[in-house]
Amino acid sequence: METTTSADGTTLAFERTGEGQAVIIVPGAMCTRGITAALARELAAACTVLNLDRRARGDSDDRSGPPYAPERETEDLAALIDAAGGHAALYGHSSGAAVVLRAAAAGLPIDRIVLHDAPFNVEPTQESVDYSAELLARLAAGEPGEAVLAFMRQVGVPEPALAGMQAGPQWSGMASAGYSLAYDSAAMGDAAGGAVPTELLAQIRMPTMVLVGAETWPFMIEAGRALHAGIPGSQFELLAGANHEASAELVAPRLVPFLTGSSVTETRGS
Repeated sequence: METTTSADGTTLAFERTGEGQAVIIVPGAMCTRGITAALARELAAACTVLNLDRRARGDSDDRSGPPYAPERETEDLAALIDAAGGHAALYGHSSGAAVVLRAAAAGLPIDRIVLHDAPFNVEPTQESVDYSAELLARLAAGEPGEAVLAFMRQVGVPEPALAGMQAGPQWSGMASAGYSLAYDSAAMGDAAGGAVPTELLAQIRMPTMVLVGAETWPFMIEAGRALHAGIPGSQFELLAGANHEASAELVAPRLVPFLTGSSVTETRGS
Protein backbone atom coordinates (compact mmCIF):
# COMPACT_ATOMS: atom_id res chain seq x y z
CA MET A 1 0.00 0.00 0.00
CA GLU A 2 1.11 3.53 -0.82
CA THR A 3 -0.42 6.82 0.26
CA THR A 4 -0.62 10.36 -1.04
CA THR A 5 -2.20 13.50 0.36
CA SER A 6 -5.07 15.46 -1.13
CA ALA A 7 -5.39 19.24 -1.06
CA ASP A 8 -7.40 19.24 2.19
CA GLY A 9 -4.94 16.97 3.99
CA THR A 10 -6.89 13.73 3.44
CA THR A 11 -4.68 10.65 3.23
CA LEU A 12 -5.48 8.54 0.17
CA ALA A 13 -4.44 4.88 0.11
CA PHE A 14 -3.76 3.00 -3.11
CA GLU A 15 -1.85 0.06 -4.52
CA ARG A 16 0.42 0.37 -7.55
CA THR A 17 1.06 -2.62 -9.84
CA GLY A 18 2.26 -3.26 -13.39
CA GLU A 19 4.12 -1.17 -15.96
CA GLY A 20 3.07 1.01 -18.86
CA GLN A 21 0.26 3.54 -19.29
CA ALA A 22 -0.83 4.82 -15.86
CA VAL A 23 -4.47 3.97 -15.07
CA ILE A 24 -6.33 4.99 -11.91
CA ILE A 25 -9.25 2.77 -10.86
CA VAL A 26 -12.10 4.69 -9.20
CA PRO A 27 -14.61 2.23 -7.68
CA GLY A 28 -18.28 2.79 -6.88
CA ALA A 29 -20.31 3.11 -3.70
CA MET A 30 -19.38 0.94 -0.70
CA CYS A 31 -16.36 -0.41 -2.63
CA THR A 32 -12.75 -0.38 -1.51
CA ARG A 33 -9.67 -1.26 -3.53
CA GLY A 34 -10.17 -4.87 -2.42
CA ILE A 35 -13.30 -5.06 -4.56
CA THR A 36 -11.41 -3.87 -7.64
CA ALA A 37 -8.24 -5.87 -6.93
CA ALA A 38 -9.07 -8.51 -9.56
CA LEU A 39 -9.51 -5.85 -12.24
CA ALA A 40 -6.27 -4.21 -11.15
CA ARG A 41 -4.44 -7.52 -11.59
CA GLU A 42 -5.86 -8.00 -15.08
CA LEU A 43 -4.99 -4.47 -16.21
CA ALA A 44 -1.51 -4.64 -14.68
CA ALA A 45 -0.46 -7.02 -17.46
CA ALA A 46 -0.42 -4.00 -19.79
CA CYS A 47 -0.62 -0.88 -17.58
CA THR A 48 0.65 0.72 -14.40
CA VAL A 49 -2.45 0.52 -12.23
CA LEU A 50 -3.19 2.71 -9.21
CA ASN A 51 -6.06 1.02 -7.37
CA LEU A 52 -7.63 3.59 -5.06
CA ASP A 53 -9.48 3.61 -1.78
CA ARG A 54 -11.67 6.67 -2.27
CA ARG A 55 -11.89 9.06 0.66
CA ALA A 56 -13.79 7.93 3.77
CA ARG A 57 -13.41 4.24 2.95
CA GLY A 58 -10.82 1.50 3.31
CA ASP A 59 -7.45 2.90 4.38
CA SER A 60 -8.24 6.45 3.23
CA ASP A 61 -9.57 9.07 5.63
CA ASP A 62 -11.57 12.28 5.12
CA ARG A 63 -10.43 15.62 6.50
CA SER A 64 -13.33 17.68 5.13
CA GLY A 65 -16.70 16.06 5.78
CA PRO A 66 -19.87 18.19 5.41
CA PRO A 67 -20.96 19.56 3.01
CA TYR A 68 -19.27 16.66 1.13
CA ALA A 69 -18.47 18.74 -1.96
CA PRO A 70 -17.68 16.75 -5.14
CA GLU A 71 -14.69 19.03 -5.71
CA ARG A 72 -12.85 17.19 -2.94
CA GLU A 73 -12.73 14.01 -5.02
CA THR A 74 -11.53 15.97 -8.05
CA GLU A 75 -8.69 17.16 -5.82
CA ASP A 76 -8.13 13.56 -4.74
CA LEU A 77 -7.70 12.46 -8.34
CA ALA A 78 -5.33 15.36 -8.97
CA ALA A 79 -3.17 14.01 -6.14
CA LEU A 80 -3.31 10.47 -7.58
CA ILE A 81 -2.38 11.75 -11.03
CA ASP A 82 0.64 13.49 -9.48
CA ALA A 83 1.57 10.19 -7.82
CA ALA A 84 1.23 8.45 -11.18
CA GLY A 85 3.77 10.78 -12.78
CA GLY A 86 1.74 13.79 -13.86
CA HIS A 87 -0.85 12.26 -16.18
CA ALA A 88 -3.02 9.14 -16.24
CA ALA A 89 -6.04 7.44 -17.72
CA LEU A 90 -9.07 7.03 -15.43
CA TYR A 91 -11.52 4.14 -15.14
CA GLY A 92 -14.64 4.75 -13.07
CA HIS A 93 -17.31 2.20 -12.25
CA SER A 94 -20.85 3.09 -11.09
CA SER A 95 -20.70 6.27 -8.98
CA GLY A 96 -16.95 6.21 -9.56
CA ALA A 97 -17.76 7.05 -13.18
CA ALA A 98 -19.42 10.26 -11.98
CA VAL A 99 -16.26 11.15 -10.05
CA VAL A 100 -14.17 10.53 -13.17
CA LEU A 101 -16.53 12.60 -15.32
CA ARG A 102 -16.24 15.59 -12.98
CA ALA A 103 -12.45 15.32 -12.87
CA ALA A 104 -12.28 15.18 -16.67
CA ALA A 105 -14.55 18.23 -17.01
CA ALA A 106 -12.32 20.11 -14.53
CA GLY A 107 -9.40 19.86 -16.94
CA LEU A 108 -7.02 17.60 -15.00
CA PRO A 109 -4.13 16.08 -17.02
CA ILE A 110 -6.06 12.97 -18.02
CA ASP A 111 -5.11 10.91 -21.06
CA ARG A 112 -8.46 9.15 -21.55
CA ILE A 113 -11.43 8.02 -19.48
CA VAL A 114 -13.77 5.05 -19.17
CA LEU A 115 -17.25 5.60 -17.71
CA HIS A 116 -18.62 2.16 -16.79
CA ASP A 117 -22.28 1.74 -15.80
CA ALA A 118 -22.74 5.30 -14.57
CA PRO A 119 -26.04 5.18 -12.61
CA PHE A 120 -27.41 8.57 -13.62
CA ASN A 121 -31.07 9.16 -14.31
CA VAL A 122 -31.92 10.39 -17.80
CA GLU A 123 -34.24 12.95 -16.18
CA PRO A 124 -34.13 14.25 -12.58
CA THR A 125 -36.21 12.22 -10.13
CA GLN A 126 -37.79 13.06 -6.79
CA GLU A 127 -36.60 9.70 -5.52
CA SER A 128 -32.98 10.83 -5.85
CA VAL A 129 -33.74 14.14 -4.13
CA ASP A 130 -35.45 12.34 -1.25
CA TYR A 131 -32.59 9.86 -0.93
CA SER A 132 -30.04 12.69 -0.73
CA ALA A 133 -32.05 14.43 1.99
CA GLU A 134 -32.39 11.25 4.07
CA LEU A 135 -28.74 10.34 3.63
CA LEU A 136 -27.49 13.72 4.80
CA ALA A 137 -29.95 13.80 7.70
CA ARG A 138 -28.79 10.39 8.90
CA LEU A 139 -25.15 11.40 8.72
CA ALA A 140 -25.80 14.71 10.49
CA ALA A 141 -27.44 12.70 13.26
CA GLY A 142 -24.35 10.48 13.56
CA GLU A 143 -26.11 7.42 12.12
CA PRO A 144 -23.86 6.09 9.35
CA GLY A 145 -25.44 2.64 9.59
CA GLU A 146 -28.85 4.12 8.86
CA ALA A 147 -27.29 5.95 5.90
CA VAL A 148 -26.07 2.60 4.56
CA LEU A 149 -29.56 1.16 4.94
CA ALA A 150 -31.00 4.14 3.05
CA PHE A 151 -28.57 3.46 0.22
CA MET A 152 -29.36 -0.25 0.18
CA ARG A 153 -33.08 0.48 -0.04
CA GLN A 154 -32.40 2.98 -2.82
CA VAL A 155 -30.74 0.29 -4.93
CA GLY A 156 -33.49 -2.23 -4.25
CA VAL A 157 -32.15 -4.54 -1.55
CA PRO A 158 -35.18 -6.23 0.11
CA GLU A 159 -35.84 -5.77 3.81
CA PRO A 160 -35.15 -9.44 4.79
CA ALA A 161 -31.72 -9.15 3.21
CA LEU A 162 -31.07 -5.91 5.09
CA ALA A 163 -32.01 -7.60 8.35
CA GLY A 164 -29.56 -10.37 7.55
CA MET A 165 -26.79 -7.87 6.89
CA GLN A 166 -27.39 -6.12 10.19
CA ALA A 167 -27.25 -9.41 12.06
CA GLY A 168 -24.03 -10.51 10.35
CA PRO A 169 -20.45 -10.11 11.58
CA GLN A 170 -19.51 -7.68 8.81
CA TRP A 171 -22.19 -5.12 9.60
CA SER A 172 -19.99 -2.87 11.76
CA GLY A 173 -17.54 -2.49 8.89
CA MET A 174 -20.34 -1.80 6.43
CA ALA A 175 -21.95 0.74 8.74
CA SER A 176 -18.71 2.66 9.13
CA ALA A 177 -18.70 3.28 5.37
CA GLY A 178 -21.86 5.36 5.63
CA TYR A 179 -20.02 8.67 5.48
CA SER A 180 -18.44 7.74 2.15
CA LEU A 181 -21.92 7.53 0.59
CA ALA A 182 -22.27 11.30 0.88
CA TYR A 183 -19.45 11.69 -1.64
CA ASP A 184 -21.07 9.21 -4.01
CA SER A 185 -24.34 11.11 -3.75
CA ALA A 186 -22.60 14.45 -4.30
CA ALA A 187 -20.82 13.16 -7.41
CA MET A 188 -24.11 11.84 -8.75
CA GLY A 189 -25.90 15.14 -8.13
CA ASP A 190 -28.67 13.40 -6.20
CA ALA A 191 -29.75 16.59 -4.41
CA ALA A 192 -30.77 17.97 -7.83
CA GLY A 193 -32.37 14.73 -9.04
CA GLY A 194 -29.37 12.64 -10.10
CA ALA A 195 -29.68 13.29 -13.85
CA VAL A 196 -26.94 13.03 -16.49
CA PRO A 197 -24.95 16.27 -16.00
CA THR A 198 -25.35 17.52 -19.56
CA GLU A 199 -23.63 20.81 -18.73
CA LEU A 200 -20.35 18.94 -18.16
CA LEU A 201 -20.33 16.71 -21.22
CA ALA A 202 -19.19 19.21 -23.85
CA GLN A 203 -16.20 20.03 -21.59
CA ILE A 204 -14.75 16.52 -22.00
CA ARG A 205 -11.78 16.82 -24.35
CA MET A 206 -9.99 13.48 -24.02
CA PRO A 207 -10.84 10.13 -25.66
CA THR A 208 -13.78 8.62 -23.80
CA MET A 209 -15.29 5.14 -23.66
CA VAL A 210 -18.80 4.80 -22.29
CA LEU A 211 -19.03 1.14 -21.28
CA VAL A 212 -22.35 -0.40 -20.24
CA GLY A 213 -23.19 -3.99 -19.40
CA ALA A 214 -25.81 -5.37 -21.77
CA GLU A 215 -27.47 -7.11 -18.80
CA THR A 216 -27.32 -4.19 -16.38
CA TRP A 217 -30.34 -2.12 -15.32
CA PRO A 218 -32.05 -0.54 -18.35
CA PHE A 219 -31.83 2.98 -16.93
CA MET A 220 -28.03 2.68 -16.90
CA ILE A 221 -28.05 1.75 -20.57
CA GLU A 222 -30.19 4.82 -21.28
CA ALA A 223 -27.83 6.97 -19.22
CA GLY A 224 -24.84 5.54 -21.08
CA ARG A 225 -26.37 6.45 -24.41
CA ALA A 226 -27.06 9.97 -23.13
CA LEU A 227 -23.44 10.33 -21.99
CA HIS A 228 -22.21 9.10 -25.35
CA ALA A 229 -24.48 11.48 -27.24
CA GLY A 230 -23.21 14.45 -25.25
CA ILE A 231 -19.45 13.74 -25.08
CA PRO A 232 -17.74 14.75 -28.33
CA GLY A 233 -16.08 11.85 -30.15
CA SER A 234 -16.93 9.30 -27.47
CA GLN A 235 -17.04 5.55 -27.99
CA PHE A 236 -20.06 3.57 -26.76
CA GLU A 237 -19.80 -0.15 -25.97
CA LEU A 238 -22.44 -2.58 -24.77
CA LEU A 239 -20.63 -5.42 -23.02
CA ALA A 240 -22.40 -8.66 -23.88
CA GLY A 241 -23.20 -10.90 -20.94
CA ALA A 242 -22.27 -8.29 -18.33
CA ASN A 243 -24.45 -7.04 -15.50
CA HIS A 244 -23.49 -4.27 -13.09
CA GLU A 245 -21.02 -6.54 -11.27
CA ALA A 246 -19.19 -7.59 -14.43
CA SER A 247 -16.14 -9.81 -13.82
CA ALA A 248 -12.62 -8.52 -14.31
CA GLU A 249 -12.01 -11.25 -16.89
CA LEU A 250 -14.91 -9.91 -18.94
CA VAL A 251 -14.16 -6.21 -18.56
CA ALA A 252 -10.36 -6.04 -18.85
CA PRO A 253 -10.06 -7.25 -22.48
CA ARG A 254 -12.36 -4.39 -23.53
CA LEU A 255 -10.43 -1.84 -21.52
CA VAL A 256 -6.80 -2.57 -22.34
CA PRO A 257 -6.79 -1.63 -26.05
CA PHE A 258 -8.60 1.62 -25.27
CA LEU A 259 -6.59 2.57 -22.18
CA THR A 260 -3.27 1.92 -23.90
CA GLY A 261 -4.31 3.62 -27.14
CA SER A 262 -3.53 0.51 -29.16
CA SER A 263 -7.02 0.22 -30.68
CA VAL A 264 -9.15 3.34 -30.38
CA THR A 265 -12.19 4.17 -32.47
CA GLU A 266 -13.98 7.16 -30.96
CA THR A 267 -17.40 7.19 -32.59
CA ARG A 268 -20.67 8.96 -31.93
CA GLY A 269 -24.19 7.62 -32.25
CA SER A 270 -23.88 3.84 -31.73
